[in-house]
Amino acid sequence: MHNYLIAPSLLAADFARLGDEARAVLEAGADVIHLDIMDNHYVPNLTFGPVICEALRKFGIKSPIDVHLMTRPVDRLITEFAKAGATYITFHPESSDHVDRSLNLIIDHGCKAGIALNPTTSLDCLTYLLDKIDILLLMSVNPGFGGQTFIPYTIPKLQKARALIAESGKNIRLSIDGGIKSNNIYEAAIAGADMFVAGSAIFSQPDYAKVIQDMRQALKKVK
Repeated sequence: MHNYLIAPSLLAADFARLGDEARAVLEAGADVIHLDIMDNHYVPNLTFGPVICEALRKFGIKSPIDVHLMTRPVDRLITEFAKAGATYITFHPESSDHVDRSLNLIIDHGCKAGIALNPTTSLDCLTYLLDKIDILLLMSVNPGFGGQTFIPYTIPKLQKARALIAESGKNIRLSIDGGIKSNNIYEAAIAGADMFVAGSAIFSQPDYAKVIQDMRQALKKVK
């Protein structure tokens, strides 16, 4: 039995009701809350700071919070999000001058460390990083905006990433982020993903539980 995690992205939620939205998707069956951190520098958008993560914890969100840093630089925000209650902290290797140092910073603060790769970013850098990461996030859209369409060539990339993880023998989550819906989550799972970030696919619908249930039903078909 696969241990799949569904991680709704609050980027697509009602920003005026973030605490309620986070609670609602968790009660609807989600596993993880995903925060897309954009700085209007590394990506062309501006979203959340560490105070939002801290506010969610104070609101009573106990589930894992997956912080995806689409920022440059990253080290100061790693420290701030760790203190704010992040569980996972993931960043893009090209946004850090010293990737190994940034990973160590995450680990030293007691969080799970992750690397995020853009659609055209090679898997080659993972050769030196697999012993330090808990999660590998593959972007299946170009980062910066929600509601984009899934890029098909992410599927063979997922397959290669899953093979690298298997070869390493490490227990590393393989997350997919961008355009994930109930009609393509099965294909992503077959290719090796075991954590699924979904924003507009969930929050654009009136019944969060039905969307998540449809995703779970699709995942049950994976052998």
